Amino acid sequence: MHYGILGTTRALRADGTAVALGGPRLRALLTVLALQPGRAVPAGVLVDEVWDGEPPADAPGALQALVGRLRRALGRDAVESAADGYRLAAGPDAVDLHRFERLAGEGARALEEGDAVKAATVLDDALALWRGPALADLPDRAVAAARWEARRLDARRTRIAAALAQDQAGEVLAELAGLCADHPLDEPLQALRIRALRDAGRTAQALAAYDEVRTLLADRLGTDPGPALRALYEALLHQEPPAPAPAPHIAPPGNLRARLTSFVGREADIAALREDLTRARLVTLLGPGGAGKTRLSQEVAESVGPDAWPDGVWLAELAPVDDPEAVPEAVLTALGGRETVLRGAGAEELRAAERSAGEPLARLTERCSGRRILLLLDNCEHLIEAAAALADHLLARCPGLTVLATSREPLGVPGEFVRPVDPLPDPVALRLFADRGAAALSGFRVDADEETAAACAEICHRLDGLPLAVELAAARLRMLTPRQIADRLDDRFRLLTSGSRTVLPRQQTLRAVVDWSWDLLDEDERTVLRRLSVFSGGCTLDAAEAVCAARPQDARDVAGVLGSLVDKSLVVAAPATDGRMRYRLLETVGEYAAERLGEAGERDTVERQHLVFYRELARTTDPELRGPGQLAALGLLQREYENVRTALRHAVAARDEQEALCMVLSLAWYWQMRDLRSDALQWADAASALGPDPFA
Repeated sequence: MHYGILGTTRALRADGTAVALGGPRLRALLTVLALQPGRAVPAGVLVDEVWDGEPPADAPGALQALVGRLRRALGRDAVESAADGYRLAAGPDAVDLHRFERLAGEGARALEEGDAVKAATVLDDALALWRGPALADLPDRAVAAARWEARRLDARRTRIAAALAQDQAGEVLAELAGLCADHPLDEPLQALRIRALRDAGRTAQALAAYDEVRTLLADRLGTDPGPALRALYEALLHQEPPAPAPAPHIAPPGNLRARLTSFVGREADIAALREDLTRARLVTLLGPGGAGKTRLSQEVAESVGPDAWPDGVWLAELAPVDDPEAVPEAVLTALGGRETVLRGAGAEELRAAERSAGEPLARLTERCSGRRILLLLDNCEHLIEAAAALADHLLARCPGLTVLATSREPLGVPGEFVRPVDPLPDPVALRLFADRGAAALSGFRVDADEETAAACAEICHRLDGLPLAVELAAARLRMLTPRQIADRLDDRFRLLTSGSRTVLPRQQTLRAVVDWSWDLLDEDERTVLRRLSVFSGGCTLDAAEAVCAARPQDARDVAGVLGSLVDKSLVVAAPATDGRMRYRLLETVGEYAAERLGEAGERDTVERQHLVFYRELARTTDPELRGPGQLAALGLLQREYENVRTALRHAVAARDEQEALCMVLSLAWYWQMRDLRSDALQWADAASALGPDPFA
């Protein structure tokens, strides 16, 4: 569990989903505990902080009840009882405030040691943890929050100093102007601004800035600038004009990071997407979890020259965002427009908060207006309405903006072009497995021998060509042979758990990927999805309505739910040879849905509905095999044969002699026409074994 108190208090599970914390007192209690993770906080302190000095009549009982509610939300083991109070069972790094403190210290030390690049990277990570005012849910936060706001300002000073050490003066001048306006008497900050003006070649403005600071200090404090500022002024007065330097190579703006692994396949997808981006201003990559949408979007963006988007390609990662209202601010931060005004305490803070309530969206629109930008909106599915509203707003007001989104369902914005990202075909998935396998196990080759080649091909096929699943399987080569991996794929969720430690928890294991999609579904969608797991080889809409409806009168509602699951990339829809759509689950999704079906206690009921539907299909189709509709009847039974055999298995497993005999008799002519003698013998023996032996 991870906790955030730099902004509205929140708790995140290991898969990145947020825990519903309820009312303000519950959030205040978690805030106080998170300030001292792993350490006991006395009950009296908790009561004073949570009830702001006005405890209830039965304070110990009220606190105990509140702790009980917090345990129900977080898990019983999350809050431990101590001798005189309670403690949060977490390390300091599990709380964003303490993680910020550690990262800020690391960044300052890196700058002192001369590593400005590392300092900038670490400090960016530290400052990105701030989502709003510190300790926002603590009733009396002014004193406690002041220290952390000052620490944040220290970190921002250090980050600016790191930028100046990398000759990036021009990039921080705007931020410095805002900070100095809010902290006019902060001499170190003013010194940084004067240095930045000097380094940017604006010596006259630097001298004027020094004169402004000197006058301000004299008027307000009756004092002169300190030694550091005076030394900087002397250096400005005696500065030699710089020698003309050759124009440096200017990298195009943007925030795409270098990838650490090779990109395998999808050359045709890249070409198609580049064409899509010339015709539509909103393109959405649609696909199931683990299909490689994020990586594909970045490869496409990087393959396009700077002439297409001269103002840069910017990636906004929405996966860590759990509040729809925070989406504009998250995108603004990704575009380098992080908040530059620090808020004070008390009434002034409230007034500032009211003034800035609508600012992130307005500032984001202003930043994108008049520029030619490609914005990658990554992982929109859990914030689909907020992402759609933002895209619609920006595209209407920023004619030079193009949005490339990744999601598990369409945004539903006018003008949106949807590009499905299908799993990799078997040969490409095998190339990916070979590449990642060689990285995991030195000398590994998929064609080392015939058995290895067959096992590797089976792995890629059974994992549906999902890049994430293939990569997780390749990581297992350090302890298992390809054949051992293939033989254990029936328990794939327990097997494929060795993902990268640097990605979000929901992308580290195969189960976490599917859990994320499941958690975004409503109850009707979950019901239909888990019931679809009883089908083999897909199904028609009629079959889905008959088997997946909770009640017969709800059958017509299944079509709408099925369409929603198709939109959310959990069900694959494709036309069959008869021109009708068939719906199927990827094997990984099917196995997961089957587990959920068992957990819901619905397996026997749904298998019975499946058996009844296909018994009737076989019984009513049998006479057609002897008439003018013979070809159509043969095609129907051929398409549904996997489901028919599954229904037979259900009948035999349930020891339902009547159903099994009905199906065997209905299929006898089909088996004869298709020369399926082994099937006829197997199922006839299985059905006859259900009743008494007539010759006994």
